[in-house]
Amino acid sequence: MKVLVTGHDGYIGTVLVPLLQEAGHEVVGLDSYWFEGCVFGEDVPAIPAARVDVRDAQPEHVAGVDAVIHLANLCNDPLGDLNPDITYDINHRGTIHLAELAKAAGATRFLHSSSCSLYGAQGDAPIDESGEFNPVTPYGESKVLAERDLSAMADDDFSPTYLRNATAYGSSPRLRGDLVVNNLTGFAVTTGEVFLKSDGTSWRPLVHVEDISRAFLALLEAPREVVHDEPFNVGSTTENYQIRDVAKIVGDVVPNSKVVLSDEAFNDIRNYRVNCDKLAQAVGFETKWTVRKGAEQLYEDYLRNGLTLEQLEETTYMRVRHITELMDAHRLDAHLRWQH
Repeated sequence: MKVLVTGHDGYIGTVLVPLLQEAGHEVVGLDSYWFEGCVFGEDVPAIPAARVDVRDAQPEHVAGVDAVIHLANLCNDPLGDLNPDITYDINHRGTIHLAELAKAAGATRFLHSSSCSLYGAQGDAPIDESGEFNPVTPYGESKVLAERDLSAMADDDFSPTYLRNATAYGSSPRLRGDLVVNNLTGFAVTTGEVFLKSDGTSWRPLVHVEDISRAFLALLEAPREVVHDEPFNVGSTTENYQIRDVAKIVGDVVPNSKVVLSDEAFNDIRNYRVNCDKLAQAVGFETKWTVRKGAEQLYEDYLRNGLTLEQLEETTYMRVRHITELMDAHRLDAHLRWQH
């Protein structure tokens, strides 16, 4: 297939695109390139791509593609809180704008990168795809709205699929230091402390970025009737953790490190465990990674690439701080569009 990947230059995209290419698909990209230059380790080869904000996509950007994998969103709760209206503009309205273009151009598949964040505050019982939404952030709410409106577009010729990704972790050429496993491991490597900012009691499903990418590939290639207008929790049912247990794992992996609780530790109301059995049953998908293996990978990669505390805390790998720096330098405007 010819596949358009939006956000191909981001954290997931730089891992996903090589997998798609290895599977024989022709891949083109569309990206605003906010994080160009935030390279970790070895970069990926460039692909044919449009340097365009998804809100400004035009028919020519989707012409001739068989499928769209839509990753280009404001990527987490803190970024979403930076300006909630922009979060809805990009993650909801931008998504529907792109889908309308893709449908009109004859694309038959639209794989949307949704999130388990739409489950929000749920308690300790595992929740499957039939569970109620209870988002507690603009980011989570934007995912609910996008799924709702994409579902209304589903018909005999257009099949949207919703990948409700668990919280990601793992090494990537566009590393995110703001993800919990990546962050805890990074602090342990650079300071000797596994620094917990919350009280660590909240549950969170966790999934490696490579497994997210493999799930996109599996659902892209699955029979239409299996994926048409269907949501899938992406991860493994066995990979739900309380954050304090993640900290213990990181403490075990990184030599001579110790778990430290912040003086300002808080109770995180984002609390949910997720059942991912549907994905396994539908397409035989199984994750390859565990949090322990991911922490070991990160530890080795951080050492090999000389990760510093400054990189981790400042703008290179922290999404909000990088965006804020671009805005302060008047390179991005208040609507997160490039100033030319």
